[in-house]
Amino acid sequence: MNMKNHHQILIVGGGNAGISVAAQLLKKDHNLDIGIVDPAENHYYQPAWTLVGGGAFDIHKTVRKEADCIPEKATWIQDEVHSFSPEENSLKCITGRTISYDYLVVAPGIQLDWDKVKGLKEGLGTQGICSNYTYQSAPYTWKTLSELGSGRAIFTNPNTPIKCGGAPQKIMYLAADYLRKNGFLASSQVHFYSGGGVIFGVKKYADVLNKVIERYQIQTHFNHNLVEIDAGSKTAVFETKNPAGEIIKVEQGFDMIHVTPPQSAPDFIKNSPLAVADNPLGWVDLNKDTMQHNRYPNIFGCGDAGSTPNAKTGAAIRKQAPVLVDNLLALLQGRKPAQVYNGYGSCPLVTGYGKLVLAEFDYNNEPMETFPFNQAKERYSMWLLKTKVLPWLYWNKILKGTA
Repeated sequence: MNMKNHHQILIVGGGNAGISVAAQLLKKDHNLDIGIVDPAENHYYQPAWTLVGGGAFDIHKTVRKEADCIPEKATWIQDEVHSFSPEENSLKCITGRTISYDYLVVAPGIQLDWDKVKGLKEGLGTQGICSNYTYQSAPYTWKTLSELGSGRAIFTNPNTPIKCGGAPQKIMYLAADYLRKNGFLASSQVHFYSGGGVIFGVKKYADVLNKVIERYQIQTHFNHNLVEIDAGSKTAVFETKNPAGEIIKVEQGFDMIHVTPPQSAPDFIKNSPLAVADNPLGWVDLNKDTMQHNRYPNIFGCGDAGSTPNAKTGAAIRKQAPVLVDNLLALLQGRKPAQVYNGYGSCPLVTGYGKLVLAEFDYNNEPMETFPFNQAKERYSMWLLKTKVLPWLYWNKILKGTA
C-alpha cells in the first residue's frame, strides 16, 4: 500500500466520477500529484445491469479490476474515508491513517439504503424479490422473470433521488415486453408503484412513456413509497396519503417485485462538514454552476453525491468533470473558476427489446438533444447506442479522460 500522506489533489471515490476527473486532470498536466481513495477491489459498469436483469447483457462484461481502471500516474489509496477535517485540509481513513491535500475532489457515488425498507435486505434474491442495483442481485431479476409465466409483477421507485432516475421503469418495460413476447402479458398484471408524482420530469419524454405504459397495460400508482416487504407472504407494503392527507399503508401481493432501494449520500459525507446543512440525504454542498464547494474553496465535488439538482446519471458526470477540471486548475494557477455546468443529464430509456428513447435535458428539465432527429421516439438505433456503443465508450474513452 502507498503510504504517502499528502497529495496535491486528493480524490475521494474511484468510480466513474473520480477516475474521469483524475484522468482528465492528468491529460491537462501529467506532473500533477493525484491520490484516489477507494476501498473497492472491482469497478463496475452499472448502466448495463438493467439489461442484465432483462436477459440482454452478460453480467461478467460489467466488471473489471479497480487497479486496471486507475490512471497510470495517479496513486490508488485502497482505504475508506472515515471523516473530513476541511479546516486542516485533511481526511482520516478507517484504518486510522490521515491524508492531507492542497485540493480535494469528493466523488464517492451514492449510497443504497437497503435498511430503509423493512425485510428487503433479508429477502433480496429469494421469493421473487429482485433488484438490478447490485452486481450480485441483477442476474436473479432475469432468473425470476424468465420463470414467471403469468403473475403479478411489481416495480418500485422510492421517494428519494436515485442514480439513473429511469432505471426503475426500464426493467419494467423489458419485463412487460418479455411477457408480451411469450404470450403471458394478457394473463399477468404489471404494476408501477412510485414514491414520486409523475412518470418522468420532462413532458416531451413523459408523453411517449405514457403511451408505452398504455401499450403494456401497466397499472401506475404514484405517491406510493415502499416501506416493507414480507418475503414469506410475498407482500409489499406501501405508504401513501388518503384524501384527508393522512398517511396510510397499502398492501399488495406479488409473484415478482423489482425494488429500487432508497438512496442518499454515503454516511461519511452525511455526517461531515461537507454536507448541505439540515439535509437528511446529506449531499455534498456544491455550487451548481462551478462544482466548487459552497464553503470550502479548495474542495470540489462531482457525480451522484453532489447537491447539484441534475439527474444523477453517468451522462451528467461526463459534463460535470471537464467543468470541475478546468475550474480546479484555474484555482491552482491563481485564476477565478469560470466554467459553468448547465445541469445536463441523460437517461437512455429502454422501452422494450430493441427499443429506446434517449432523454437528454438540462437543469430546467428542458430537452437538450444531441441528435438531429426527434429523440422522444422509440428507436432501434438508440438501443444499439445503449447496448454496444456506451459500454465501449465507458471502458475505452470516459475512464481514460478522452470522452
